[in-house]
Amino acid sequence: MRKRFEQQLRIGQKPISEIVINTKYRSGFPKLVMALKLLFVTPEYNEKIFNILEEKIVKMKKNTGRKGMDLWVLFVLAQTRLCLNTSYDELHRMANEDRMLREIMGVEFDLYYSNEPIEFEYQNILDNVSLLDDDTVKELNQVIVAMGHDVFKKKEEEPLRLKTDSFVVESNVHFPTDYNLLWDSGRKCIDILDKFIMKYKNISGWRKLALWYRSLKNSMRALGQVGKGGGKDKESRLLKAATDYLAKANLFLDKLEKQKQNLPLNDLQDLNLQIQLEYYQSMLIKHIDLVERRIIKGESIPHEEKIFSIFETFTEWITKGKQNPSVELGKNFQVTSDQFNLIIDHKVMEHEVDKSTVIALADRLLSKFKVESWSFDKGFYSKINKEILGLYINQLVMPKKGKLNQVEKAQEHERKFKKIRNQHSAIESNINGLEHRGLDRCPDKGYAHFKRYLGLGVCAYNLHRIGAQLFKIEREREKEKEKELKIAA
Repeated sequence: MRKRFEQQLRIGQKPISEIVINTKYRSGFPKLVMALKLLFVTPEYNEKIFNILEEKIVKMKKNTGRKGMDLWVLFVLAQTRLCLNTSYDELHRMANEDRMLREIMGVEFDLYYSNEPIEFEYQNILDNVSLLDDDTVKELNQVIVAMGHDVFKKKEEEPLRLKTDSFVVESNVHFPTDYNLLWDSGRKCIDILDKFIMKYKNISGWRKLALWYRSLKNSMRALGQVGKGGGKDKESRLLKAATDYLAKANLFLDKLEKQKQNLPLNDLQDLNLQIQLEYYQSMLIKHIDLVERRIIKGESIPHEEKIFSIFETFTEWITKGKQNPSVELGKNFQVTSDQFNLIIDHKVMEHEVDKSTVIALADRLLSKFKVESWSFDKGFYSKINKEILGLYINQLVMPKKGKLNQVEKAQEHERKFKKIRNQHSAIESNINGLEHRGLDRCPDKGYAHFKRYLGLGVCAYNLHRIGAQLFKIEREREKEKEKELKIAA
């Protein structure tokens, strides 16, 4: 049965509430530990965090069986990975060897005692952190934000000053072209066939599977070399390379279509491989068609027919008018921060533009928080957005795109408007902080894991911000103590 945390301490085990953190450290991890400690020792937030985790992970599970990873350990490991923007391999090493991390997880013992240390396996860490989902992480972030407001706010009723912007989080894909996606599709079909052959030695018809692999790859590289190069008769050479590539791909596709009915279907593993093979075969057919239409027939392929990864199919081709990079492959990620630089709301945008998300965003936030001012950039402007938000926000900054009339010009030249608009750029610092928490490129596979990864990055960023403020408060206390000791002396 999975527990919240191990309440019965063993001899030599250090309580989490007694952890001492040196405030002279300048790295990010001690600040995370400071915030996690406050979260653990404050009953109000401790209870909320564990209720959320139990609702997601423990509910509908039996109270018997093998003991799973404690919920607190799971939560700490998830935040540590994103705070340090590290891999599961490094997280595995830290979980077993880093004293500070083990102390905040509550699994560290004094050296004087000979208890066997609690150790974690790599797969155990990976499987448990993956139990969280996007909705659960959003609920966890609301508790963290509430704790942060208690730390930062001088007055409980102090209203928030919000800033909203979006940026691109890249998915873990290579730069897509139709011919290299054709190769990806072909090689994955070959990989699955190889798994069948390894499992069933009597499968016939694929003796030259390795040759098919080399042949398709060499043809793909030959086409790429001609395409990116120059020289005499490039058009004819490109046409010949594409024709050869398509001929080999079609031969492989014909053979696959004839032979796949001979593949065995004896268990669930075989069924899973068959489903994967059908998908990658469909991608192979699609990209043979795209390459033929683009290079052989000279067609211009409509954007909606293209996909940008056969693995991370949610990936979008995003152009934001920037010089470098001019194109980003991933998803737009919308964040809203307050005057304390805490991210109070985040959302992965589903083929949306900024201005289409404003009303839904206002519905989410105005029901939870008292808002004094709210700033956006020009991408969020529409006449309806400005009129509706203006009914609820006294100081709304939403600059208009294009030419201004006299009334609009007067509004945008007001002193308060210009001041808040100038302060809006602070959200770029928040975005930079998120990118340092791993939200520049997501290494996790699958859309559900992509969304969870982004949510955990926001939580880790907020905990780091809270920890930095706690460090500041603690340092001021230490200075006051030093002054009192000097006066007493």
